[in-house]
Amino acid sequence: MTIIVHHLENSRSQRVLWLLEELELPYEVKRYERDKATMLAPPELRAIHPLGKSPVIEDTAPQDGGGRRVVAETGAIAEYLVDRADGRLGSPSRRDAALDYRFFLHYAEGSLMPPLLLLLVLSRIPLLGKRAAKRVQPMLDRHLDFVEARLADRPWFAGDALTAADVMMSFPLEAAVSRGGLGASRPNTMAWLERVHARPAYQRALAAGGPYAYAGGPA
Repeated sequence: MTIIVHHLENSRSQRVLWLLEELELPYEVKRYERDKATMLAPPELRAIHPLGKSPVIEDTAPQDGGGRRVVAETGAIAEYLVDRADGRLGSPSRRDAALDYRFFLHYAEGSLMPPLLLLLVLSRIPLLGKRAAKRVQPMLDRHLDFVEARLADRPWFAGDALTAADVMMSFPLEAAVSRGGLGASRPNTMAWLERVHARPAYQRALAAGGPYAYAGGPA
């Protein structure tokens, strides 16, 4: 085993396990549970990376022969692992598809995830939170409509083949089913999620990571 995944339950790190399974890279999982009161990551993660967040990986035998390397942030981890696998699931060769790949690789966290996080926070604020969520939902709906349109003529976000961009998009869209109103009214997106969940590598990642609330629909 050369790659250690510091995996927090019900978090973005599930995507890292899936990507590793798709790339067939050897890895080891170290699981962490959220604090039951705050739902935040435990302090033990700060010993791995100063931010104390998940996902974070340790590559104990980098290809360049250097010492132990720690990589944080899901997008950066995805790019690191694609490089580690000699470009598999990376950018397509066709220019337009390559631009789509780069866009969705970063759009997942940069644009789609923020309104979902805001809805999560607001759901924990009595009365005023529900009122504020009504203002956030239209913002999220615009993103979900955009995604639905982009999947109308392609099976995957960067074209005809699965890439790391699809892996990055999986968590926000799974979360959108759970708390963002994504459902049967957007059939292209739901069909994409079905294709994701049916992949053997995805199923292996679920087995490796343990219970995951977002894989089977609304939690």
